[in-house]
Amino acid sequence: MAKKSAVSEVVSLIEEGTPRPRLHKLIIQNFRSIGSTPVEIELDDIVVLVGANNAGKSSILRAYEIVMSHGSSAGKLNINDFPNGIVEREALPTIELQTIVFSDAPGERWLGVQANGEFLIRERWIWDSPTKDPMRQGFDVQKGDWDAQVPWGAPNVANAKRPRPHRIDAFASPDAQANEIINLISSLLKERVQQIKSDPAQALSDYELVIEKIKLLQTKAVEATEAEVASIESEITKYLDRLFPNHHVKFDAKPELDIEKAYTPFKTTADLLMGPKDGYLSGIANQGSGARRTLLWAALKYLSEAKDREGTRPHVLLLDEPEICLHPSAIREARAVLYDLPQTGNWQVMITSHSPIFIDLSKDNTTIIRVYRGEGNEVESTTLYRPTRAKLDDDDKKNLKMLNVCDPYVNEFFFGGRQIIVEGDTEYTAFSIIRDIYVDEYKDVQIIRARGKGIIPSLAKVLLQFSKQFTILHDTDSPLTAAGKGNPAWGMNGTIASVLKLDNAEGRVRLVACRTCFETALFGKESKDEKPYRAFVRIQNDAESAEKVKALLDYLLDASKPKPVNCLEWTAIEELDEVG
Repeated sequence: MAKKSAVSEVVSLIEEGTPRPRLHKLIIQNFRSIGSTPVEIELDDIVVLVGANNAGKSSILRAYEIVMSHGSSAGKLNINDFPNGIVEREALPTIELQTIVFSDAPGERWLGVQANGEFLIRERWIWDSPTKDPMRQGFDVQKGDWDAQVPWGAPNVANAKRPRPHRIDAFASPDAQANEIINLISSLLKERVQQIKSDPAQALSDYELVIEKIKLLQTKAVEATEAEVASIESEITKYLDRLFPNHHVKFDAKPELDIEKAYTPFKTTADLLMGPKDGYLSGIANQGSGARRTLLWAALKYLSEAKDREGTRPHVLLLDEPEICLHPSAIREARAVLYDLPQTGNWQVMITSHSPIFIDLSKDNTTIIRVYRGEGNEVESTTLYRPTRAKLDDDDKKNLKMLNVCDPYVNEFFFGGRQIIVEGDTEYTAFSIIRDIYVDEYKDVQIIRARGKGIIPSLAKVLLQFSKQFTILHDTDSPLTAAGKGNPAWGMNGTIASVLKLDNAEGRVRLVACRTCFETALFGKESKDEKPYRAFVRIQNDAESAEKVKALLDYLLDASKPKPVNCLEWTAIEELDEVG
């Protein structure tokens, strides 16, 4: 008996109900603002691209859309898509797409078997001219190199095997926004139509049977008119030759085999109308920006909740700055819609955003990637957060979810800067005032408010994925309460100390504590109520108190600065014993 290949063995393990293809990674080089250093984007159910304006985030969204347009005029680049607007043979625009599939349909030579039994297909596109189609290549795992032959064959066939892109620009025209919303709804309706079977036992759906008939009719029509076409070409060429010697004409009547263009069961110019009940209804393009964005969320919400069917083509939403034109009260709902969309198993989402509200660390399917300008102004990317690497437990997720509710801006630390985790509102208020007074000195400082000792370790797990160094400030509290009983807050010091034992924590995390609390350490006594407000008043009216807060902030940012009195940097519980 012949020995099975690794691919065959994996295929035999795949049960019925094969998962749909999903995007795994994008690698982009020499495209628009992205230079010769490849930018790698690890894809997930939800990917949030953060970074400064003009850092290249929108170019990343465009990259997938452009490769999915291969075979049409939209798949060609213009000269501005080439680095510096120049075609250089050593710096041609190159986009690599890696897709996870769950069957061996493309052929074994293209299937890289992953450790978890998934199949990885690698393809890349290279443009050598702004007027030509790109060269598409497939990575042949058997010979370990790129090949001119490709998985799935023709572009229109291959595109149907990958997630369908839905791109919405931040400042798209009203018509473009309207068309995208209509296309989202139409795509769902088409998928429903494509599942209709008059007889449940038939192999193909009614739609597929119609398409096959159309293809057959197109082919027969060409064959039946071949002689007439040849005669037309000959006669016109004879006349043309008198005016343009050695020229001839060719009538291209090849049948259109693109399923999307061959037949559509719905009106090709469908529209979505909006207006007051019993009043005038007008198209989406005539609505305001806020209304169009709200309609987009409504359409996406329906898609996320609609019962999906097996076998339908997956989708990927490419969305620029979803927070634009949304009322603050609508932003949370918009975030919930985006995070719910992949729950059907049929969607992936990649967005660019300047809003920390669109980041939810309590989810298991969210990757955060920072896009920035590095040395030489080159566009670079860094994966800041990936759930599988953070190793958050259920308590961590609950903590982060609660923090998202209490403080929608807590995730600002993903947008860059030096980070300090503080325990509560009083420290946050005090340091924020100093930061506002000395804007230039602390403009890149992020004060992360944990709102309790128990949440500090959860935040630390996130920061350890990308921050080079950060400091934690907390209160030591006392071993016993005023009633002489054990103080739970003192016991939480041990939980905070566990941060130092996390992976990659050595040399990157500093623990600083105030004896026994922030106010006592800096101001000599603790307020009984309204602590943040009283700290605010004290710093505003007392220069000495303000200087003490600034000195502590400086020490938290730089261990070489003088350590304030009544504060200590510690690494083990024993070092806190003297406080009791």
